[in-house]
Amino acid sequence: MSDDGRIFREAWIDGVHKHYPGEPKPGYVTPWDQTPEWEREAAAAVFGQVRDFIDVSGGHAARLTREQKGRFVAICWTAQMFRHFEEPKPGYVADWADLPAWQQETDSDIFERIEQTV
Repeated sequence: MSDDGRIFREAWIDGVHKHYPGEPKPGYVTPWDQTPEWEREAAAAVFGQVRDFIDVSGGHAARLTREQKGRFVAICWTAQMFRHFEEPKPGYVADWADLPAWQQETDSDIFERIEQTV
């Protein structure tokens, strides 16, 4: 499971470096080994949800648009935030339309990275 979470986290960090305007907050690019346990669990869970989604679609999830892929990652992440926090920060559970463009792009990148690994 930790490899799944690590892949997710590395895709997130790569996406932040690619899409974030300016210098990202240190917490956005914290290496896996320094990531809090709750976040590791959430990353592994979302990786698993995306992997399972790809599997049950018979590989046809590849036909989703980039936005649809990112939306799926975002909604899975939101569910994890509600799982791990009684009252998560609003930014942790923001709807897709309310996410900054860099985060939308990063979520789409994460889905595509997972596609490449399964």
